[in-house]
Amino acid sequence: MAKKSTHKPTCSFCGRPADMSQGMIPSALGDGTYICVECISSINEMLGELPGHSHGKGDKESFAMEKIPTPKEINDFLDQYVVGQDSAKKYLSVAVYNHYKRLQQHIDDDVDIEKSNIIMVGPTGTGKTLLAKTIARLLKVPFAIVDATVLTEAGYVGEDIESLLTRLLQASDYDVESAQRGIVFIDEIDKIARKGDNPSITRDVSGEGVQQGLLKLLEGSIVSVPPQGGRKHPEQKLIEVDTKNILFICGGAFDGIERKIAHRLNTHVVGYSTDPARQKIQRDNYLQYVAPQDLKSFGLIPEIIGRLPILCHLDPLDRDALRAILTEPKNAITRQYKKLFEMDGVKLTFADDALDLIVDKAIEYKLGARGLRSIVESIMIDLMYEVPSMDIKEFTVTADYAQKQLQKAHFEDNQIK
Repeated sequence: MAKKSTHKPTCSFCGRPADMSQGMIPSALGDGTYICVECISSINEMLGELPGHSHGKGDKESFAMEKIPTPKEINDFLDQYVVGQDSAKKYLSVAVYNHYKRLQQHIDDDVDIEKSNIIMVGPTGTGKTLLAKTIARLLKVPFAIVDATVLTEAGYVGEDIESLLTRLLQASDYDVESAQRGIVFIDEIDKIARKGDNPSITRDVSGEGVQQGLLKLLEGSIVSVPPQGGRKHPEQKLIEVDTKNILFICGGAFDGIERKIAHRLNTHVVGYSTDPARQKIQRDNYLQYVAPQDLKSFGLIPEIIGRLPILCHLDPLDRDALRAILTEPKNAITRQYKKLFEMDGVKLTFADDALDLIVDKAIEYKLGARGLRSIVESIMIDLMYEVPSMDIKEFTVTADYAQKQLQKAHFEDNQIK
């Protein structure tokens, strides 16, 4: 009986043995000729670089979509969930639309369209993160929301700048090509502002140092990303991600930037003002006049401001906006509670005077839209505890009931300034 051959196949192109390759493809002739997976990948990349070939590397840089949503369609979708902020929604809609078109640009086009990264400035509770999350519902590209407050320079306690892209890789199921055409929302960008007015002569590891590290991500470069994040797994193999086609949207409250804007506009003058332009300034909303130089005065370095060319603001929420937020969006707070009670077979109704009281409290304590939830929760806690055990079919929340519940929960005592 003849012995079986123990000869291991080797690649006929590079000579790599089978145990050093991801796989071997045999020849159709069956003459013992093989080609390894690594050689196939290299040949495919070389074909993509040849003129007249559209597959290979060239294919990876194109992006096909059945129908790109227009800026108006994107804005209409945002209107279903976000009240007001028309200016910010317009900027976001145009940026996302242009991002889609840029991804569909042919690689051989002689016009290189640069991406338009965005920075949003607005007080807390005005909807910056909500806008980002709502955009994520519509998009067909990977989307990640990350927090800038945990970032430090490499080698210090905290997360490396590259870990921002780890979230994007996770959102794309570690498909690098898909992640490279995604969108990243960096929240709390104002928290990495430079700690002093002058360039730091010491290590500003969570401020200016992080801004310097973000430059290469925002501009577009090949970054080595740890797939499991941070330094907890030093043995992990790094993944190379090209950020050239990743759209970055930054948001921050920039608390106190109004003083920088007022100083630049020179609105605090002694005596009577005769300048007509200065008289037109709306002093109750300085954020609408925000400019790149104000961000520089706040502590962002000029290099990072230049890589965030689109600057938009979010208006502080007035009484009408807060009232609308309570009832109009698809995910309105009152709708959520009505649905919860409906699942128990109870019809819940909020009286108009109760809604007015909730809005008054939110304005009084400057809680913004985020504070509406805590106020309503304080009012509803007893009802949510008792109603499932009661035999009632309908309940109306009145202003008197709401006021008693807030007093019972010591809500006003907790909000003493």
